Amino acid sequence: MVNFTKKQWSTLIVIGIADFCNAICVSLQAPFYPQVAESKKCTATEYGLVFGVFEFVVFLVSPFFGRHINKIGPKRMFIAGLYTIGICAILFGTLDKIENRYYFIISSFLIRIAEAVGNAAFLTASFAIIAIEFPEHIATTFACLETFFGLGLIVGPTVGGALYQAGGYTLPFAVMGSSLCLASFFTTFVLSINLDHCDGIVSERSILTVLKIPSVFLAIISVIVTSMSIGFLQATLEPHLRDFHLTPVVVGLMFVINGGIYAITTPVFGFFCDKLLIHPKKITILGCAFVAIGFTLIGPLPIIPLKKSIGLIIGGLILHGFGMGAQLVASFSDALRTSVAHGFPDNVDTYGLISGLWTSSFALGASIGPSISGILYDIINFSNASIFVIIVHIFVGIIVFLYLCYVKPRAKYIEIRDDIHHVDKESYNSLSRLNSITESMQSGHTVINGISIEKSRPPAMNGLIACNSYFAKFGKVTDILSI
Repeated sequence: MVNFTKKQWSTLIVIGIADFCNAICVSLQAPFYPQVAESKKCTATEYGLVFGVFEFVVFLVSPFFGRHINKIGPKRMFIAGLYTIGICAILFGTLDKIENRYYFIISSFLIRIAEAVGNAAFLTASFAIIAIEFPEHIATTFACLETFFGLGLIVGPTVGGALYQAGGYTLPFAVMGSSLCLASFFTTFVLSINLDHCDGIVSERSILTVLKIPSVFLAIISVIVTSMSIGFLQATLEPHLRDFHLTPVVVGLMFVINGGIYAITTPVFGFFCDKLLIHPKKITILGCAFVAIGFTLIGPLPIIPLKKSIGLIIGGLILHGFGMGAQLVASFSDALRTSVAHGFPDNVDTYGLISGLWTSSFALGASIGPSISGILYDIINFSNASIFVIIVHIFVGIIVFLYLCYVKPRAKYIEIRDDIHHVDKESYNSLSRLNSITESMQSGHTVINGISIEKSRPPAMNGLIACNSYFAKFGKVTDILSI
């Protein structure tokens, strides 16, 4: 990050601020909206669905934004999403003026749905932008932005509660919604104009196409089970803590522990992924182990002779925070790199597709987690219910481990551009390197300026001859042969 340009630093800062403000806005209403809803005679089921519909809508619309990002443009999608979230936050602050119960809950649903659409657009575009602007540091920058988002989720309820106490229901929404709109305004001038210089073509690749790649599929499953574990705690941790008779402030701090550890550790895991010091899938396995052990302590697991205590729960939440950071950062980096290695173009089209898939998968897990945890908690209590999370993560960890053991890594995808004759000759000195290029060309995945050699050559030509014909077109053959 020391070598980032001023443009990259400004991009990172402005997206980080937007991430922070967005996280505050989407988590702002948790401490006091239920009270207002109950004052309007709404039931817990009704206002609970207002919270739940948010993640469900994000799950539905994120793939759409991912597929159409090339047509809309990452910058336009990013800014439009921010404005939508900010305006919806301000509108949400006016709901207390509606006295009729049915109008209140319907308006809550509509605003929350619109906010979810804006959030899906913002997140999909932001992940795509960091892949465009930071091609060599994707995991690191993704992790940094997740740190800002994690801090926003921590600060949101705290700031919301303070502003609510100072000025009533409307003030926190008006302040944070306006802040997000202001951040959107500055983003318009900071982000590169070139981000929206796309070809305007809707991607022909679908979510199913990329999910057919086993490595990507495993990365997405990792995202889903991780967000499930987060939602599991959101719904059931507070009842699990009631035996200790903690004050509301202390209970709130318990919810901050795993999020705080996540915010601190994600840049570390991002660094390891970017530098390829550890294979992303090995980091995923590590994350699964952390989460499984964490829930074993939080429960505690009934088969282990441990007595439920605050110390054990805090230790488990810390391990859960480590596991969250490892799995979420590694999965995004792994899915993007693997997609490119399997022949997907290294451009905004693929970045948007993976971003939309990641956002959608996280939302799916976040909507499933609270539902399952609530049902299991009512039937078999928290300690027994935590076995579900432990088993799921152990299963995913084992599958990823077997994948690493028995699936051979795919040869690196090579995209040859029209400036190939400017490549440093030292990179071709190794005969094995030349052989790997030849094999890649013969695999049917080599692309030059968007043209597949395999598809455009006459049937009798082999891959190497076809490639040399393109070298002749874009540079001197003698220059290449002399390397």
